Amino acid sequence: MADSAAGPVDLVVLGGGSGGYAAALRAAELGLSVVLIEKDKLGGTCLHRGCIPTKALLHSAEIVDNINESETFGVRSTLDGIDMAKVNAYKDSVVAGLFKGLTGLVKARGIELVQGTGRLVSPTAVAVGDRVVEGRHVLLATGSYPKTLPGLDIDHERVITSDDALVLDRVPASAVVLGAGAIGCEFASVWRSYGAEVTIVEALGHLVPLEDESSSKLLERAFRKRGITQHLGARFAGVKTTDDSVTVSLESGRTIEAELLLVAVGRGPVSANLGYEEVGVALDRGYVLVDRELRTNIPTISALGDLRPGLQLAHVGFAEGIYVAERLAGLNPVPVDYDNIPRVTYSHPEVASVGLTEAAARERFGEVRTVTYNLAGNGKAQILRTTGAVTLVAAPDGPVVGVHMVGDRVGELIAEAQLITNWEAFPAEVAQLIHPHPTLSEALGEAHLALAGKPLHTHG
Repeated sequence: MADSAAGPVDLVVLGGGSGGYAAALRAAELGLSVVLIEKDKLGGTCLHRGCIPTKALLHSAEIVDNINESETFGVRSTLDGIDMAKVNAYKDSVVAGLFKGLTGLVKARGIELVQGTGRLVSPTAVAVGDRVVEGRHVLLATGSYPKTLPGLDIDHERVITSDDALVLDRVPASAVVLGAGAIGCEFASVWRSYGAEVTIVEALGHLVPLEDESSSKLLERAFRKRGITQHLGARFAGVKTTDDSVTVSLESGRTIEAELLLVAVGRGPVSANLGYEEVGVALDRGYVLVDRELRTNIPTISALGDLRPGLQLAHVGFAEGIYVAERLAGLNPVPVDYDNIPRVTYSHPEVASVGLTEAAARERFGEVRTVTYNLAGNGKAQILRTTGAVTLVAAPDGPVVGVHMVGDRVGELIAEAQLITNWEAFPAEVAQLIHPHPTLSEALGEAHLALAGKPLHTHG
């Protein structure tokens, strides 16, 4: 690999999270020389403070639910308690294993990893401490941080972020979750499984408000059944803290007492004090503006992931990183199609979707066709004792443009749904495909049979 001190490398990547390391790995694979700069740990938010550790907690919560519900399946068992030290050790071991593998992969590809806080100092250079790394191209991939609301101070004790929630050494007796997006709903789900009293406060009218309304309503019903209190269309007014509790006030005048307040109102871009503005990179509210090819207004600088406006998902970062690397290597790749990115909220039950919501499809096409297949008709769902549904949205006399699912394990079905929307399959084409019985995947097949006008285990 070219020594960056001797001359410019092909690519300097600022930030070693999902998008940054994906770009570095693919660029190196294509023969480009790469320097990857990371201030903390390779893997970024997703590996260390996001996707992976939260899903580990959700898996331990699923085991708690299995024990508590085991009598339903003829198995007598009792729960002795939850040892958060061991839960955290399990979670950390998963992270550590993946981190070790990723570090080895970066090293094996001949990528130079520079530890330290990087700062953009020119359209082709990043400074790390006393060293200036020159590159023919610079990729900004500095990610995001947990946001709060104006006037809402995070004390990391009683008022916490998702980062704090991941390292809690106890199960809170009660918690208020402010924000009902994926992060808020996942922590609400975990803590409820662990036995906490949980209240969700959301300013918009639904849980997971970016999802199709049908999915939101199913999750709301499931959460109510689980004893999770929901204040929807409710605006936060303030919080008072004591040594052992919080009192959350809503604009309606209602107050809620709890042990903790988790602030889960979204994530903001990490772009301040990194030299972006000084070099002339165009920003909007801290987000780096890019075109369809992820180029900034400066030809030698690209940006991706949570740093640019749009979906903040690790798998989007992976796809964007691969795309940027291939573009720089001259391969002429196809830009990322943001309409058809699969999304999963890993609560109990799960919410998974790809493509357009019914409302978005109506806006685009005027008329649409929809069908909802309830999991009550699915054999495997009955075995698992999960409720939920598959909702399809199709263009008039056209392909399926949206798939929306709620139920345990539906996140594992979204890959097939992604192929359906991305390949613009018509309902009748999918109806011809035979799904194995008994599996949850049959629900996708049954929904397409119904939309094709030949329902089987449903009235259509």
